[in-house]
Amino acid sequence: MEKREELYRGKAKSVYKTDDADRLILLFRNDTSAFDGKRIEQLDRKGMVNNKFNAFIMQKLEAAGIPTQFDKLLADNEVLVKKLDMIPVECVVRNYAAGSLVKRLGVEEGMKLEPYTFELFLKDDAKGDPFINESHVVAFGWGTAEQLAKMKELSLKVNDVLSQLFDDAGLLLVDFKLEFGVFSDGSIVLGDEFSPDGCRLWDKDTRKKMDKDRFRQGLGDVIEAYEEVAHRLGVPL
Repeated sequence: MEKREELYRGKAKSVYKTDDADRLILLFRNDTSAFDGKRIEQLDRKGMVNNKFNAFIMQKLEAAGIPTQFDKLLADNEVLVKKLDMIPVECVVRNYAAGSLVKRLGVEEGMKLEPYTFELFLKDDAKGDPFINESHVVAFGWGTAEQLAKMKELSLKVNDVLSQLFDDAGLLLVDFKLEFGVFSDGSIVLGDEFSPDGCRLWDKDTRKKMDKDRFRQGLGDVIEAYEEVAHRLGVPL
């Protein structure tokens, strides 16, 4: 597989063309950002940890029948993926109250949500990734009703699979965001990444935060927490 020119440089990953029109290479960098890119730092080992963590999770989801963008690891910080036409909508599943939900509604952090909640956000850093609903997505042409239904179905299946996986590792899957795209055959496929950058994970007994909130809130030991989660899951680093 030949790596060609850079297509896109995000806050933490770079995307490269390959000699296959249906495949891309993702480079996981050590960049760590918060508050829509207003705070950026380099954290040693982060690219490697998130790349291998993501590969592990995506393969678990594939085994559970959830189609993902993942193809294969290429290096410590590079992965080969399917090329998707990304839908600019983030799907957020919340099992416990945290983050923006607490700020918006004034509920207590850590409150168990029964049932879980499912939310949509427009992926637009300049606008602060605003909260949207299904009618917005269809009316503005960001996606179809059928695509949204499939995205929700897959998001809830991801929640079932990963909640159990993390519970077995002594962790609570508090919430997470997912992004989806359309593959060349028209199918809806889970894209982007699943790592502690895009979810909240707490120790089941102590409620210690083991995710990117350690960076957002200045708690320290960010990568050490990511590595501990990986170790508990059995991710080979």
